[in-house]
Amino acid sequence: MPQTVLILDFGAQYSQLIARRTRELGVYCEIVPHDRPWSELRARNPAALILSGGPASTMTADAPTMDAAAFEAGVPILGICYGMQIMARELGGELVRLEHAEYGPATLSVTTASPLFAGGPRESRVWMSHGDAVTRLPAGFATLASTPRCPVAAIGDVQRRFYGTQFHPEVAHTACGRELLRAFLLEIAGLRGDWAMASFVESAVAEIRRQVGGDRVICALSGGVDSAVAATLVARAIGEQLTCIFVDHGLLRAGEADGVVAAFRDILHLDVVAVDAGARFLAKLAGIEDPERKRVIIGHEFIRVFEEEAAKIPGVRYLVQGTLYPDVIESKTPQSKAGDKIKSHHNVGGLPERMDFALIEPLRMLFKDEVRALGRVLGLPEAIVARQPFPGPGLAVRIIGDVTAERLAILRAADAIVRAEIDGADLDPMPWQYFAVLTPVRSVGVMGDGRTYEHLVAVRAITSEDGMTADWARLPHALLERISTRIVNEVRGINRVAYDITSKPPATVEWE
Repeated sequence: MPQTVLILDFGAQYSQLIARRTRELGVYCEIVPHDRPWSELRARNPAALILSGGPASTMTADAPTMDAAAFEAGVPILGICYGMQIMARELGGELVRLEHAEYGPATLSVTTASPLFAGGPRESRVWMSHGDAVTRLPAGFATLASTPRCPVAAIGDVQRRFYGTQFHPEVAHTACGRELLRAFLLEIAGLRGDWAMASFVESAVAEIRRQVGGDRVICALSGGVDSAVAATLVARAIGEQLTCIFVDHGLLRAGEADGVVAAFRDILHLDVVAVDAGARFLAKLAGIEDPERKRVIIGHEFIRVFEEEAAKIPGVRYLVQGTLYPDVIESKTPQSKAGDKIKSHHNVGGLPERMDFALIEPLRMLFKDEVRALGRVLGLPEAIVARQPFPGPGLAVRIIGDVTAERLAILRAADAIVRAEIDGADLDPMPWQYFAVLTPVRSVGVMGDGRTYEHLVAVRAITSEDGMTADWARLPHALLERISTRIVNEVRGINRVAYDITSKPPATVEWE
């Protein structure tokens, strides 16, 4: 068993980002609920604990807390944002509710020498997101750093190896974040940093075999990298016990369905059953404009199709899905009970309460870039591993409003142009994801000296590492001009093109 760090989740949107940064440093970690009894945590023999941030205030009576016995166990602890505040409160410090919360960048000044900042700069840029602040430290602690608006921005008790940061070292906006986490994990906690993705494969294969036994399994195959990696991983564990079912819900991009089936049968050599259910899904979506209802309807209908296909295969008890952790935390499942719901993903919050089989979700604790790394370890072709993300509900969540065959045809044509032009451009770096969105807006235009009243299409291109945060891609103006010119000239029904320059947050990657 590798050395393990346990991350106590207080409902932060970035809890898994902490895990990702930890794994990047070669340290195995798992996320557990904040209120797990120490007796259970101790049985895992944790080498260190990290307390996550969270949306709650420590000043309320019902503030999420943790078993105080953890502070008596001699285990190194790092508290981040809310995690630092709850550690300070539980150990006898005092806090105050800020009149004005602090969000965004700040300049951190290291004021006291400590192992946490050893070798780092005296000043650096950090990312703040908090409404409470520590005003009096617990016994044994010292203030290590401050910002202009936050006198207590980092604290430490060197003897007990307890540390806290009011800022978020896990986000890319914090310049010293990686080095701070490295200092805590490898120097202060003394971890070896020798865990790798190959170790994940071994443990995942063993767990899948233990869970499945001799039963049959079907895999929900979408054609994206997530389901491809999930299917390949499960196939490595149970071989011919797995049957992949590809459901063409009629919401895919141009030419995608045929390409998906060919790739998984001919390249990955998986047992694939293809189901054409386009008409069925369109009928269910008719007249539905609310994006949450779309996602739930698609999730339910997917399961119904899989149940029908599974009934044709004797002994099926399990369904494999390529669910990732960003899906889980945005959908706020029971496992992320302290968090806020952002939207239901069709394969998480959109699942029906009762299903005919249990779920296997081997990627549930991974980010997109980790899934790509896993795919390479499993030997998947780069064309599949590097494929840009595509939502499970497909074009249904890129059509704002009613989903019809006509609107799908318009969006497919526009999206094909966007992807072709960006794919063919010499960009460095390439956007992480790029696509077209069909809006319900119509506007007046002039074509061939005649008046038009047609659709507005938006183009979305973003840069990201993990999908949790994203920035809009600074595409060259000449490229945007080619995209716009081609769309309005080649796609009947569109006379205006807009470019989305919103980051995530405050927006999400998809419009719905």
